[in-house]
Amino acid sequence: MNLPRLSLGRCAKIKLPSQAASYSTASASERICAKLPNRGVLSVSGTDSKTFLNGIVAASIRDHPFYTVFLSAQGRVLYDVFIYPCTTDGRPGFLIDFDSRSSEATPLITMLKRHILRSKVRVRDVSEEWNVWAVWGVRSGAIFRIENGGPEYTRDTIGARDLRAPNMGERLLVRSGDKPAISIGCDLARDGSQYILHRIKNAVPEGQEDIVPQHAFPMDSNMDMMGGLDFRKGCYVGQELTVRTYHTGVIRKRIMPVSLSQEGLGHSSDTPSLPLHTSIQAERLPSSSSDTSNRPTRPRGTGTLLSNVNGLGLALLRLEHVDGVEQGELEMNLVLPTDQHSAKWMVRPKRPTWWPTPLDDSEHAK
Repeated sequence: MNLPRLSLGRCAKIKLPSQAASYSTASASERICAKLPNRGVLSVSGTDSKTFLNGIVAASIRDHPFYTVFLSAQGRVLYDVFIYPCTTDGRPGFLIDFDSRSSEATPLITMLKRHILRSKVRVRDVSEEWNVWAVWGVRSGAIFRIENGGPEYTRDTIGARDLRAPNMGERLLVRSGDKPAISIGCDLARDGSQYILHRIKNAVPEGQEDIVPQHAFPMDSNMDMMGGLDFRKGCYVGQELTVRTYHTGVIRKRIMPVSLSQEGLGHSSDTPSLPLHTSIQAERLPSSSSDTSNRPTRPRGTGTLLSNVNGLGLALLRLEHVDGVEQGELEMNLVLPTDQHSAKWMVRPKRPTWWPTPLDDSEHAK
């Protein structure tokens, strides 16, 4: 059963169907619900709210929840967000789910208010009213449906299928103090690391630890492949560089999954979390099949380690060096201070199976 889209109107609410058992054969252990930390929610409402947001996000405003990004005028990422259409008191509006931690970027609510000018728009922080949840597992979307109001609902919940990657599951806004109705039959995540590991396995960066505000570029961060950019859209903040890169530029780096292990040892789930934003360096392997005498032992900077849990992580990597690893010409290592980790840490990239082939195929980008 497909999950219907959230319609524009009253905030959609989710309830567990009485015949839920017939929708999925997955066991409870195969479905996980996680309350996500460090997420804030802003409300943007008013008669001009749709036009207002359309001028400052990189995707066209839709009548159902969607993923997108706020960019700086220089085309760098400020905030990656989910936007949920939701009419309040008869006025069109939207809820924005974003990383609420402080960073180099201007606070999102401050940035939005600067753009209001004469628009009939009201921006409020409603983070205390909503929590952000994620649900994933085998056919997680088949165990509930979205409805548009009705007397049977006991909890206010706004839901969206997470389309950033094929197996991401669903994303929910749930009233503070409540749990999603669909948590019946789900295992509650022990801590935030389960969701991070889920994202890593699906090659999905999220928030400022993976997509560094004021520094990251949207296509380096896979936002074109995750549906966060609309290259057919008209004017918006940060459009010029983004569209130019899409049409004429070359994407030299991408965020992708990596496994981490000490030299001489295989990957282990007991691997500790390694420092965020540690540099990754490629080194050329000795080869008897080609003349490497005039080639540098260490190519230029390779990349940066991002979120990582239990020996798996995401890393921003130079694609030509990933090619070199796959061809057996290079190896990748973490550049760690010797007083912290004396052993050599190996980095092994893995291209996600859902990425297009060839990688620069952008037909999926809408």
